[in-house]
Amino acid sequence: MGPPDLCGHHWAAILLSASLLTVWSLPAAAQFTPDANLLNAAQKLLAKPTISVSQGTAMEHSGTVTFRCNTWDTDVTIYWVAGNRPLVFHERMQLSPDRKELTILTVQREDAGSYQCEAWGVGELQSSDPVTLVVNYGPDPFEIKLEAGVPSGEEVGVIEGSDVTFSVEIQSRPLPDYSWLLPNDSISSLTMRTFTIHAVSRKHEGVYRCLVSNRATHLSRLAALKVRVLERLTKPHIVTPNLNLVENTSSVALTCQTTPKEAQVWWFLSGQPLLPSEHLVLSPDNRTLVIQNLWRNDTGPYECEAWILGSRARSDPLGLTISYGPDRVDITSGSESGVVSTVEAELDSSLTLQCQAESQPGAEYRWTLEPSSSVSVGEKLVIGALTWEHQGTYDCSALNPLTRQARSASVLVRVIGPQSSLSAGSIAGIAIGILAAIALSGGLGYFLYIRYARRSSREIAEDPIHEVTPASEEEHSAQPSSGHHVIIGKPCSLRASGSPSGK
Repeated sequence: MGPPDLCGHHWAAILLSASLLTVWSLPAAAQFTPDANLLNAAQKLLAKPTISVSQGTAMEHSGTVTFRCNTWDTDVTIYWVAGNRPLVFHERMQLSPDRKELTILTVQREDAGSYQCEAWGVGELQSSDPVTLVVNYGPDPFEIKLEAGVPSGEEVGVIEGSDVTFSVEIQSRPLPDYSWLLPNDSISSLTMRTFTIHAVSRKHEGVYRCLVSNRATHLSRLAALKVRVLERLTKPHIVTPNLNLVENTSSVALTCQTTPKEAQVWWFLSGQPLLPSEHLVLSPDNRTLVIQNLWRNDTGPYECEAWILGSRARSDPLGLTISYGPDRVDITSGSESGVVSTVEAELDSSLTLQCQAESQPGAEYRWTLEPSSSVSVGEKLVIGALTWEHQGTYDCSALNPLTRQARSASVLVRVIGPQSSLSAGSIAGIAIGILAAIALSGGLGYFLYIRYARRSSREIAEDPIHEVTPASEEEHSAQPSSGHHVIIGKPCSLRASGSPSGK
């Protein structure tokens, strides 16, 4: 079988197409014609709305503005836009029933800006071009400001020699005109909202006025400022009226002196800002610091710092001298550590005692050996070579010459050594004691002898047996001694005492 006849098939297809066209072709009158209304509706688009405004420029608080959205479309809804955002309605706005008119009653400055209306159809919207509402206002009340100035009541102070700039901040639409009136009511050519005076001096003191005028609203405002030129800031110094300060018995007032008086003052204690308390009291202007019931640690140092218009100056530090004490008295020994109440030391050794007491100013020390008088003055008591006489209780008294307060402490000193080792003084004492005993014994013996002699004389005078002649005395002398020789010897006593005899 051979290849198919492609050329025959091609022509067959062409003939078939032609026959179909002939069969389906209808008369012109019988062909489909679209509805004209449907065609117009399909071709119609929303028209771009426009805005008309009763007045494009209004004066605040004295006018009413009406916006109207103009559009030929009927089946649309109107929306309003302010500042590219959906309009937020308030009580001063009114909207017509068809929403095409927007009325703003009693126009205010916040109503100024751009307005648009939007027409919304089925699935389509059109926005108008923006229309701007201008609201003129002001000038509002204002104040004159002074850079580098110190408010002080109704006036402002400036430091002599400084540069001073006057300025005003105005709320106004359109921008106002400025006129400055200088002290002594002189009119200047200054027409700006700011101006500067260089190296201000006393001649610049006075009242400065600024007149601000709005040509659109035909309103004007006037402000005034009184200026006073202050002395330059001086280095402060602290003054105290009382320098004899005693702990717990006095208070002290420290005053920071500086100029000008408008300068603000801060206090510092030991380099740190001082914190007021019941103990540290500041005056309302901070210029006086009162220290109540002084303590010994209130010595400081104290400083005050003055500040004005960015300038600062600090005083020299002041330290207070506060008298106190003496506190507890302690006695120490060079041979022992710590406080001692009893000290034992070898005979002939050296001994150092030291008396200490916390006191301002330093205490005056006095040593005494009870119960004798003072033995030393000073903080230290030094004994070169101990003897038995150095043994005893030593009392140290400390006296503060300013507070007139005194305290004391005592220590017992014991000397250790052999008892036979006597000093020269001891030997002399013993010798004197022996001589006194000998003298006493001699005197007692003499007294007894005289008494015995007188008694014997009385006995002889009363007994006649003892009366003898000279002859008998010789006989007796020739005889041997016997036990009665004491009695014999008594006449001699009598003669010695002056009694009667045979002569």
